[in-house]
Amino acid sequence: VQLQASGGGSVQTGDSLTISCAVSGPVVRTYTMGWFRQAPGNEREFVACFRWNGKTQYTDPVKGRFTISRHNAKNAVYLQMNSLKPEDTAVYYCAATREVWGRVTQENDYRYWGQGTLVTVSS
Repeated sequence: VQLQASGGGSVQTGDSLTISCAVSGPVVRTYTMGWFRQAPGNEREFVACFRWNGKTQYTDPVKGRFTISRHNAKNAVYLQMNSLKPEDTAVYYCAATREVWGRVTQENDYRYWGQGTLVTVSS
């Protein structure tokens, strides 16, 4: 499984941006797909996931602002980010896994990773 993230860029506070993750093979429908981010000097943290059963999960700081979605036919996952804040500045990574026991928020819950895409939010 190979993942390719894209769509990052530089935006202003309050702007919106959608980043994408293209996945090789028809795994989007059956895998749990996640987005993580890593800000300078920080550890990689969970942002959101679209679980194999269709449910979504978000970290509290992005609830109500970010939306994760998937397109099965295109083998792609998206993260729509609204009302962006400077603290959202980070490299965003997409990841995939065959979910085990509902574990979806830690780095080691995911087996496959894409390269990151940088999102910079200026005030």
